[in-house]
Amino acid sequence: MRNKVYSFVEELLKDVENTQNENVKNVAFVVADSIQNGGLIQAFGAGHSYSGALELTHRAGGFIPSKNIKEPALGAYESIEGVGTNFMKKVDVRVNDIVFVISNSGRNPLPIEVAIVAKRKGAKVVAVTSLEASKQLKSKHSSGKNLYEIADYVLDNRVPEGDACIEIPGLNVKACGMSSISTAVILEAVVCRAIEILLDRGIVPPIYKSQNIDGGREYNEAIEKEYIERLYRI
Repeated sequence: MRNKVYSFVEELLKDVENTQNENVKNVAFVVADSIQNGGLIQAFGAGHSYSGALELTHRAGGFIPSKNIKEPALGAYESIEGVGTNFMKKVDVRVNDIVFVISNSGRNPLPIEVAIVAKRKGAKVVAVTSLEASKQLKSKHSSGKNLYEIADYVLDNRVPEGDACIEIPGLNVKACGMSSISTAVILEAVVCRAIEILLDRGIVPPIYKSQNIDGGREYNEAIEKEYIERLYRI
């Protein structure tokens, strides 16, 4: 018998491609504009959503001008209002940056406040969320808004409410969260399309080589020099 995860992921990714292609293209143009204008790609995620931020930033095959927004408590206080606002006071976000905020439910104050402050600082904000599920959930933030209502752009990971997707006989809850899988694919699709856009504009985009291949580290460090003032700042 085939493992249920493989079948579910195949259908999930078909759904992502069919429904998110236009959104991916629109966000890719904003990414390309950001890179062309000297901005950074920044990404934030609390809890398991942190894996999405890692997928987008500072990795082989991705853009060199990119960084994680690393909240020191790793999302332990994501449901407490004010934590994100105070934390973001120290985060270097500028005009021409694009900030991806990854939150499956989109209802907790921490990612909502990261998005609010990033927009206030002049950056474009992309929400990566489970859109239909989030629409059914009441915000835990005093604004009354969920993340998708604050962001400039939305990428929908298409997973159902609660994230877990596989029903297994004998188990009274669903198993196997899928948001990390579809989020990773959506974000890599944005990267791919943004690279194509920049090349069409005659710009060779600054893309990381793997540091595990000969010459990779030296190649990356040579390009990083252009962005070093910002890459490792909070």
